[in-house]
Amino acid sequence: MAELLFWPALLAYGEAALAYLGEARRPGLAGSLATWGVRIGWLVQTALLALQAARADGFPWSTWAGSLNLFVWFVVGAYLIWGCQVRYRMLGLTVLPLAAVLLALAHAGGGTAAHGESRYSNLFLVLHVGLVLAAFAGFTLAAGLSALYLWQERRLKRRETTILRVRAPGLARLDELTARTIAVALPALTLGIAVGIARLRDRGGGVDALMAVTIATWFVYGAYLVLRFGAGFRGRRAAYLVLAGFLLVAVVRLALPVTHFS
Repeated sequence: MAELLFWPALLAYGEAALAYLGEARRPGLAGSLATWGVRIGWLVQTALLALQAARADGFPWSTWAGSLNLFVWFVVGAYLIWGCQVRYRMLGLTVLPLAAVLLALAHAGGGTAAHGESRYSNLFLVLHVGLVLAAFAGFTLAAGLSALYLWQERRLKRRETTILRVRAPGLARLDELTARTIAVALPALTLGIAVGIARLRDRGGGVDALMAVTIATWFVYGAYLVLRFGAGFRGRRAAYLVLAGFLLVAVVRLALPVTHFS
């Protein structure tokens, strides 16, 4: 049953990614097809996660591949808050290809199978893993907004003829949404880290590489918010800082977590 849900979700995300590419070249029908692809893919993946939760003996997303599956769901869900609006469709060009690739990696690692168990308590995993993944999903969306900001700024400077044909939000709006997204995501990461530290103090254990890079990520985005709201840090430099922070998110999600809960 899990396989029957995984493939439609992957195909829907892949269709949306390709349709967003078509929308960038010729706006219109492709954008509508992409929007429905995102919606259908997310709903099917939601059903897949529900099936995993029903059949698992414990928290089913504690492994590297399982958490990657859940991470994709958070990312696409965050995008759906307003990403399907016409003027934000180009944001899908940064989010959906990533979602399709990561979901395929999760499947290859066994993260979409309808089973799983963990030696950690369900409450700890729900709070720690859930909060951290939700925060990273927010940072991923913020990186997409920053990439869209840089693309739009480049189009404006070059006075491209397609500037009126391919709709995109204004630079000020993109900058504002990036800051608001990070302002919501950082407290979630703070709480997730706090839950992890509380468990370390209670059960013992040391700080591993994943924890260290996660804390470094917290400092980068914390510095962004301090500069953004305390010193008026905006524009291209702010966008580059957000993208630099996302590199740390990529390291945490892809390179380091394999043995974190082993």
